[in-house]
Amino acid sequence: PAANGEQALALFQQEKFDLVLLDIMMPRKSGYDVCKAIRATNEKVPIIMLTAKSEEIDKVLGLQLGADDYITKPFGVRELLARIASVLRRTQRNEKQDGSKGSQTPDQFMIGSAEIDTRRYQARLGRKTSELSAREIQLLQFFRAHPNEVLSRDQLLSAIWGMNYLGTTRTLDQHIAQLRKKIEPRPDEPQFIITVHGVGYRYENIKSGKAGS
Repeated sequence: PAANGEQALALFQQEKFDLVLLDIMMPRKSGYDVCKAIRATNEKVPIIMLTAKSEEIDKVLGLQLGADDYITKPFGVRELLARIASVLRRTQRNEKQDGSKGSQTPDQFMIGSAEIDTRRYQARLGRKTSELSAREIQLLQFFRAHPNEVLSRDQLLSAIWGMNYLGTTRTLDQHIAQLRKKIEPRPDEPQFIITVHGVGYRYENIKSGKAGS
């Protein structure tokens, strides 16, 4: 293990890792800074954030920067190992799916007036360009494959995070909230990713339309 954030980043640049565990409160460079630096060059390696902070804003920031999961301290060794195994299974499954799809999934597509570029991991809405995480792209592709269908939170978690995901539905809700900021003209009145209260979400396959909530 690295003694600080700078050492962690140096190790990552020198060696190949199957998964990265980052403590948010590392000295010199925080886990947030290291996560951001890793994602600037590597979108695929899974990252789990370890945090003593329970505030939602801290978890949201980690997800925004590209973390795949987070664990709040204190936690047991069994929980940590189970989370690691779950994230690795998801990553392996997604890599197999990406390989089998070949050219079936377009590199670029539109959601309303937002242009999604899956190669560059970007969403462009007007003059604004936002970075997308691998998980956000997977969510968008899954929504597009199921237009106008009501998808439960459990369905989405199983499809994107895997059948053995041990986290809560709050992780999904936070990802959706961040996606809306990147693709919706008015995130507080979404037109495309609509909340179905008590159930989950529905993707409206429209170029423009009525707002949801």
